[in-house]
Amino acid sequence: MVAMPPAGYAGTESEASVNPSGESAEGLIGIDEVQRALNRSRASVYRYTNTDPRNLNPPFNPRKLNPEYRSDQKDPLMFHPNEVARFARDVLRIKEVTVEVLNSPYSATQQLLSTILEELREIRGLLASSGVEPAADLSSRLAASEQKRSAA
Repeated sequence: MVAMPPAGYAGTESEASVNPSGESAEGLIGIDEVQRALNRSRASVYRYTNTDPRNLNPPFNPRKLNPEYRSDQKDPLMFHPNEVARFARDVLRIKEVTVEVLNSPYSATQQLLSTILEELREIRGLLASSGVEPAADLSSRLAASEQKRSAA
């Protein structure tokens, strides 16, 4: 049996072959991804999960699948890929934990942010070529413009 926590678990070399894309394990995964990774039913995943109706964030339980911190009872359960891999290896006794690191698809938001970043670099280059130093601290410029307004 092979558990495949998606997007970023960086286990030891003996545990996994990790794609050296440099991604960190920042992305959290939901119940559906955990279900696919563990090859278990949705009901099983909920049974494995460390939850308590009286306590929103129960303390860490090494025998359970521990979700990330939630601020509201209605928030969906989210899991760190490292925790899913730990649970598969230590609790379910899955011998071989194979990790597949997937690059997220290039979204419209990422494209827009890349365009904005490129424009900001061009503006900085134009300012540098015109002899104007871009200010790291804009408070001095703000104070100067305030003085000009009050004098007028």
